[in-house]
Amino acid sequence: MKKILLSLGVVFLTSASGFAQNIPMDASVKTGTLPNGMKYYIKKNTLPEKKVDFRLAINAGSILEDENQRGLAHFMEHMNFNGTKNFPDNKLVDFLQSIGVKFGQHLNAYTSFDETVYMLPVPLDKPGNLDAGLKVMEDWAFNATLTDEQINKERGVVLEELRLGLGADKRMSDKYLPKLLHKSQYANRLPIGKKEVLENFKPDVIRQFHKDWYRPDLMAIVVVGDINVDEVEKKIKDNFSKYKNPSKPRERKTFDLPNHQETLVAIETDPDATSSMVQFIMKDSDAYTPDVTVEQYNQSLIENVATTMLNNRLRELVNSNNPPFTFGSVYHGGTYARTKEAFQGFAMVKEGNQLSALNVLLEETERAKRFGFTQGELDRAKAQIMSNMERSYNNRDKTESDMLVDEYVRNFLEKEPMPGIAWEYEDTKKFLPSVTLAQTNDVIKKMVKEDSRVIAITGPKKDNVTMPTEAMVLKTFDNVKMADLKPYEEKATIKNLVKPFKSEGKIAKTETDAKLGTTTWTLGNGAKVTFKKTDFKDDEIVFAGRSLGGNSIIPDADYNKTQFAYQALSEAGVNGFSKADLTNYLAGKQVSVNPSIGTLTEGVSGRTSQKDLPTAMELIYSYFTGLNYSPEAFNAYKTKQSAMLDNMLSNPQFYFSSEHAKFLNQKNPRFIGIIPMEKDWAATDYKKAYGIYKEKFANAGNFHFYFVGNIDEATFKNEVLQYIASLPSTGKETKYKDTGYRQVMGDYTKVYKKGKDPKSMVQIVYTGEAPYNEKDALALEALGEVATIKVIEKLREDESGIYGGGARGYMGKVPYNSYSFSISFPCGPENADKLTKSAIAELQKLIDKGPDQKDLDKYKEGEYNDDKTNMKDNMYWMNALTKNQLDGSDKYEILNYQDKVKALTVKDLQDVAKKYLTKNRIVATLMPEDGWESAPKKAETTTVKATVAK
Repeated sequence: MKKILLSLGVVFLTSASGFAQNIPMDASVKTGTLPNGMKYYIKKNTLPEKKVDFRLAINAGSILEDENQRGLAHFMEHMNFNGTKNFPDNKLVDFLQSIGVKFGQHLNAYTSFDETVYMLPVPLDKPGNLDAGLKVMEDWAFNATLTDEQINKERGVVLEELRLGLGADKRMSDKYLPKLLHKSQYANRLPIGKKEVLENFKPDVIRQFHKDWYRPDLMAIVVVGDINVDEVEKKIKDNFSKYKNPSKPRERKTFDLPNHQETLVAIETDPDATSSMVQFIMKDSDAYTPDVTVEQYNQSLIENVATTMLNNRLRELVNSNNPPFTFGSVYHGGTYARTKEAFQGFAMVKEGNQLSALNVLLEETERAKRFGFTQGELDRAKAQIMSNMERSYNNRDKTESDMLVDEYVRNFLEKEPMPGIAWEYEDTKKFLPSVTLAQTNDVIKKMVKEDSRVIAITGPKKDNVTMPTEAMVLKTFDNVKMADLKPYEEKATIKNLVKPFKSEGKIAKTETDAKLGTTTWTLGNGAKVTFKKTDFKDDEIVFAGRSLGGNSIIPDADYNKTQFAYQALSEAGVNGFSKADLTNYLAGKQVSVNPSIGTLTEGVSGRTSQKDLPTAMELIYSYFTGLNYSPEAFNAYKTKQSAMLDNMLSNPQFYFSSEHAKFLNQKNPRFIGIIPMEKDWAATDYKKAYGIYKEKFANAGNFHFYFVGNIDEATFKNEVLQYIASLPSTGKETKYKDTGYRQVMGDYTKVYKKGKDPKSMVQIVYTGEAPYNEKDALALEALGEVATIKVIEKLREDESGIYGGGARGYMGKVPYNSYSFSISFPCGPENADKLTKSAIAELQKLIDKGPDQKDLDKYKEGEYNDDKTNMKDNMYWMNALTKNQLDGSDKYEILNYQDKVKALTVKDLQDVAKKYLTKNRIVATLMPEDGWESAPKKAETTTVKATVAK
């Protein structure tokens, strides 16, 4: 299998082995191949209800381009949104928006080296939508019109996407990618392509690419949703079988990432680089082959266990009081080429520490290679893997369609097995307990190589920072081999996170709300607990506990000393146990609990499973009563944050945001920057922040807790009485307050200059104070969606001036009544003024005439579509319940949302445009530094996967 486990930060890998029993195919998925070679995958899945997800996978990407076609695989992807047989010109996006498919959010596609994939979710609430979705798939596959006019029009959009890739990362990757992709065709076929090709290719060149590679035997269609499988299969056969392959098809070659004896080293710096990193790859000797047999699948499990243990060691170092890097991990998995896997490592570090970080990555790998792992580590890794598998298995009947389709796409493109979660769970449950230390120790030894190694080191170019030399990097490998290492020492494990105690907690009052389906308990200590039992997932509980106040009630002087310390507080651990101790204790448990102090509230939030609810409750209790005080942990946090943030102002976009925020907040003494700088850390008072936290969390009676999910009420009640009802309370009630400080308002035009690349950013913002009006709030939000449609139509489709952009309208009640409406987009500096005027002109049309009814209808259909899905989402309900506590809004708003959207009229949107968009306009523009016009222009960016926000 070739599957990334995001929660573990590891990748399944493969091993060649012969065994009679093959991995089965998921019987719930109907698969087949048409006479022309096109494959199909069809599955009935009713989450979300009345919705279907389509994918069109094409086994062709930029790697297949001829020299005069560089960038045209990606360009072809764009063209499928700009004219097909059944949807000429831009009618495709227009039609899909009319049935509730949102531009960018739902409708999308991507082009990579080896494939192009189109994605389309379609609501099935109206007759004909299923057929329309299949017609779109058919047109994307075979019926692009590719007119000269549309091709030439789209050049500007694609070039704007290329422009987005310019910057420090591009300049550095231009230099190190030739080594990472040593002697490979991949080095010469980056998906975004070459600027001169995109500007000058003749239309027939892209038509030839389409003819060569958009053909049935290189395609698969995937259909998953609330459908009749047999009906869909018949429609696919009827509509897709008629298309023919070329009489003399070009060979679909595969390309390798060659091995090499030498160790290649790339050390690259740039004045505008914002972070320092190191990565290594050690390429496998053999070509990658997908898992076919059960024995291969199980070997992948062994390898997964091994890399999980190694990453757990690295995470322990990151969580220590002397972290060697901000983030570090290793894994074995895919490279740029499908045919090659490698053992790989990565770390983000403080500038100048790349070599020491590489040394740590290699030393920990060498330690595991020499001495192996411990039984405790093995047990924890098994528990982690089994817990994640169990979560997926328990929710197998409540898995969203968009989580399934991509697995079937990978089966087509990469031959990843797709036995289904039931088989995977049963096999893992059966095989995993038998995995031994000897097996996992052997895996590490096989991964580490002394040939085919590449190391890339990047970071800011500074006079006071000395970068390592190639010789120093190469010597690191020799030093690690000779290092006097000791075996890993197993730490004592937590037996009881909370010392057993007898709770005197009780429920003083019970209230139910039949309309919301909630029950609220008022506990003896004053805390409130509201819970809603759902069946949206078969094994998920989300929760939040909130108290009003936050940092708004902290005096200015104290706030400025503590505002950057609050996120660090949980780094200290609880009840005398470190964060690393907690991480080991939680291994194999589905528990996440995060305390926080925000602007208007303080509280905890997280998620868990039914089985692990008691542990989540223990952790909630511990964050209220037992947060550790550890200046050492705070200093470690500062070190990691500094590594990430110290050079952020070198990035032109971040500099723009920072400088503009300074302008807007010039009258606010509580604003000292959007990120902490060295002087801010020096002024930060960790002890005071800790004291404020302890004071706030000593008063549980001021908190309201919310739980949503598949709750067993009897078990839940016992846990609430044991832990939440036992929390201390002072009887004091707090509320947030309006500090009285406001951002600058009025009409301003601001220009900020940063960077040498020809890149600009434009923000147009209308903001001010106004009495809150529920109808206006919804209308202003809708106006933002409609304005996004118009901005994309005008600035992208008509003027070819931007790749992406949008508008947003918002009205808030807390901490004071206010409104905001913004339009933002990146563009070329030569077009910034013209496009700004075009965007403002589109707004003026909305003010003068109101929106077109069809655009308002598009917004409504999109909201109906989203709301139907959201109403079956636990977190959506959680946010709705907590919103009422914060701003006193109508708690039944979640039940009436579609009715309120339906009631909106063109006049409502025009009225709010007139009311809020005629004054207090601030236009902020990022421009490159003087002299950008004469800067040398390079031809190629380093985007690995190019996407079109459609």
